[in-house]
Amino acid sequence: MEEKLKKLETSARQRNIPIMLPDGIAYLCNYIKENNVKSILEIGSAVGYSAIKMAMISPDIKITTIEKDKERYQEALENIKRFNLLNRITIINDDAINTNITDTFDLIFIDASKGHNIDFFNKYSNNLKENGTIITDNLSFHGLVEDESLAVTRNQRGLVKKIKLFISFLDNNKEFTTTYIPVGDKISISKRSN
Repeated sequence: MEEKLKKLETSARQRNIPIMLPDGIAYLCNYIKENNVKSILEIGSAVGYSAIKMAMISPDIKITTIEKDKERYQEALENIKRFNLLNRITIINDDAINTNITDTFDLIFIDASKGHNIDFFNKYSNNLKENGTIITDNLSFHGLVEDESLAVTRNQRGLVKKIKLFISFLDNNKEFTTTYIPVGDKISISKRSN
């Protein structure tokens, strides 16, 4: 299993498909283990790598993951089948902005279009269980958020602006308390304020 996973990871990296950095995914998996997380909603499946990795932590874990890109969805579906996880990972081919999900989850993991983080957070926080957590990846955007001079294209500058807006949204959110963890591409952990 580990070898199959390594192959999937290598293939994604070689094709520049955005998957979590090794220390980021290690931290996330450890968080799931330590907090006894059983139900996960993932926004942004890419090729299914993180969903598979999270599902492999425990046979009790069930995941719903959303991917809007048709080709990536197909590839993720094939990968989920290859790991025999179709009974525990439900993948939806849709834009997460338009998807309607009624279930509630222990953990919501946002790893999709950076420009929509606030929309995803607001929309899906309603699907979070009482003591649940929302984790968001890529808050450093490869160091560009900390050093904007590294953002050379207009697109990069636009995304940096949107990520900074999202961080400000988290910092000023009265309903949630957020901690930032400098692993991978920097992640945020948001829990409901008591």
